[in-house]
Amino acid sequence: MLSLQQVNEMYMDVLKEIGNIGAGNATTAIADMLGLRIDMNVPEVQFLPVEKIGTSIGAEDDVIVGIMLGVETDINGSMMFLMDMPSAHHIVNRLMMRADDYMEDFDEMDLSAIKEVGNIIAGSYLSALSGLTNLTITPTVPFVAIDMAAAILSVPAIQFGMMGDNALLIKTEFSDELGIDGYFILMPEEDSYEKILRALGLPV
Repeated sequence: MLSLQQVNEMYMDVLKEIGNIGAGNATTAIADMLGLRIDMNVPEVQFLPVEKIGTSIGAEDDVIVGIMLGVETDINGSMMFLMDMPSAHHIVNRLMMRADDYMEDFDEMDLSAIKEVGNIIAGSYLSALSGLTNLTITPTVPFVAIDMAAAILSVPAIQFGMMGDNALLIKTEFSDELGIDGYFILMPEEDSYEKILRALGLPV
């Protein structure tokens, strides 16, 4: 089994490429959905122990929006897309054609819109990974949680059983006039992670 340091050194370029392709796919889909021109970049890709995810994305008591789903077929695991509340409001207000300063609690329709955005982003990253590995990767139906970061990050452990010790964390920045930050987290099971690396032609 490779150490984290070896993985970081040997595979970061490949992981970043997956992040960049996924971000490109997601940007196109969301720009079409919102009717906006949006640029997106991936400033940061990290492979890190699951327990360090919380401190990597900000204060644990910040309230954030988490879109979570399972990953199955050729690989198994879980994935999440996390946004801060201003980013989530910005996207929902655009979709609902509201004023940008509308900050009321999300209703059922808003949550449905967030789920759809999560579906698009998750699907974009998974299709990038699938395209590079030739593996069949299927997402399960997503669910949305709005809570403090520490609470949301404990959900995959409970929901999916923690399926491995390490996670791939991809920070994404959408640039339109307000700017949206999000974090995409993929947590494969240990043997699924090795399967991904092998499919990429990398020694495990």
